[in-house]
Amino acid sequence: MHKLTIFTLIGFIAQLMDGALGMGFGLSSSTILLSYGLAPAVASASIHMSQIATTAVSGFSHYKFGNIDKRLVMMIAVHGAISAFLGAAFLSYIPGEFIRPYISIFLLTLGVYIVVRFLCFSRKTHVNEKKSVNKRFLLPLGIAGGFLDSVGGGGWGPVNTPALLSQSGIAPRKVIGTVDTSEFLVTISATAGFLIFLGHHSFSWLLIASFVIGGVIAAPIAAWLVKILPSAILGVLAGGFIILTNARTLLSSIQVSDSTLMFVYTLLISGYLLIVFVSIKNHLRVKMVQKQT
Repeated sequence: MHKLTIFTLIGFIAQLMDGALGMGFGLSSSTILLSYGLAPAVASASIHMSQIATTAVSGFSHYKFGNIDKRLVMMIAVHGAISAFLGAAFLSYIPGEFIRPYISIFLLTLGVYIVVRFLCFSRKTHVNEKKSVNKRFLLPLGIAGGFLDSVGGGGWGPVNTPALLSQSGIAPRKVIGTVDTSEFLVTISATAGFLIFLGHHSFSWLLIASFVIGGVIAAPIAAWLVKILPSAILGVLAGGFIILTNARTLLSSIQVSDSTLMFVYTLLISGYLLIVFVSIKNHLRVKMVQKQT
């Protein structure tokens, strides 16, 4: 019962983060599960099985709140589903931990770009949501996101959300809703791969049930938050979270003292809070100017 409560809480927080920022369920939950001593393949398989339910509820919630771009959902989901299946097969034989630091460098760079973009251009309140995204950009994006999602226990959101946020023609809430909705198909494909190559005995069913309970409760709340938060603030929140997550991955891959880690984490979290404060201040200033005019 104690484990059920803890894992349900983890599932709730992970889905609240994922549904509101477009990423985080797999990364945050896999980090905790690996620290518990679970093998990467078992952790990733259990996470994906639970996400069949959480992504279904999350996608439906984002749809009801108008947070998705229907043109993009299937474009990235189909390619992601195929590569997620291949990633599950790959992870069944080869550990995927060594890939994370290299991907984190790329994602961290994108996170910095997103924060700068939404802080410096927060006065541009209009977003042309009808602007199309190049299909040649979406093909490798879906393939990379699906494969890394299976191999790393979480990667669909961290790859697709920052990449799509970097495209100036898509509103942040539409990016987050689209990524979360398309993840449903990717999750089904990855889970099928794990079932075929690992078997049902490799799943932690207590963990799956806990994550489903917590995630299903959190999904509609997260979708509502995305609906009401201004684009400028949402962009900074997502970009800052990308930086925090990937900086942690990079720091954990090198040998540094605990005091150094604590110092760096303190700086990063303080910086995150500061840029969120600045984005809120900028948004209020823009609203005030609009009222005066």
